[in-house]
Amino acid sequence: MAGISDDDVKPVPHDGDAAQPGSAHVTDGIKSLHGRLDDLERLVVQRLATEGKREAGWLHEHADVRQELPAWRRRTEGETRWTAAIVTAIGIGLQIAVPDRLVLLRPVWVAPVVQAAFLVALVLANPHRMNKESPLLRMLSITLAAILSLANAWSVALLAVGITDGTLAKTGAKSLLVTGAAIWLTNVIAFALWYWEFDRGGPVARALATHPYPDFQFPQMTAPDMAPPHWEPKFADYLYLAFTNAAAFSPTDVMPLSRWAKLLMTVQSILSIVTVALVVARAVNILP
Repeated sequence: MAGISDDDVKPVPHDGDAAQPGSAHVTDGIKSLHGRLDDLERLVVQRLATEGKREAGWLHEHADVRQELPAWRRRTEGETRWTAAIVTAIGIGLQIAVPDRLVLLRPVWVAPVVQAAFLVALVLANPHRMNKESPLLRMLSITLAAILSLANAWSVALLAVGITDGTLAKTGAKSLLVTGAAIWLTNVIAFALWYWEFDRGGPVARALATHPYPDFQFPQMTAPDMAPPHWEPKFADYLYLAFTNAAAFSPTDVMPLSRWAKLLMTVQSILSIVTVALVVARAVNILP
């Protein structure tokens, strides 16, 4: 090669020639390490024997704990519909406490009867655990949540208009507070159904573990050591989420992750603020 003379080219020593003087030290270090590992193994075996445990059983037990996925990330037997059905029935009954002039359909019992028919059909079709996909049942469940939400949103709108334009001026404070409380609680139940129906594809999809990414981050997901391995979010958790969001007008300990979850929580907070602010302000003004 140009620019390099024969004198510049020197033989490169083999690795064995350079490493040979220190190879004895490396060998001695490896032997010493093996000896220490053997001593550590003997100490562990003696400790397990003192505690009455077998080495193989102890390793198998701890390996299972490390490898077991939390329930919300794996396939489970699913939850029953009864909790959601009972709470939904309460939400349907609360609409009867709303005055006739604030309801979507008149007389006041029409919408609750329609919703109750959907609820009965869902319970009869699947009274046990929800772990089998059924497009028909999912459509019925979402339709029930939609009718409940629409009827309640209509009542919120008419209540706000009635308070601001004076058409509810003759309504007493007690009646106004009862109506506002019924609408507010129905709002909580309706949005709990939405959160429950759409988080990771709904209760059936969560049981089958078909959607790996959650839409809501519960505290048990970030601190698995604080919850048993079989924990997974159920309807009661979504009811708590809806209640705290309606009461605080913002997320508390459960964080929305997906965009639809953030938007839905925003809508719920707006409805809750309108209901509470207008009803409380009007009731305070007319109290004796």
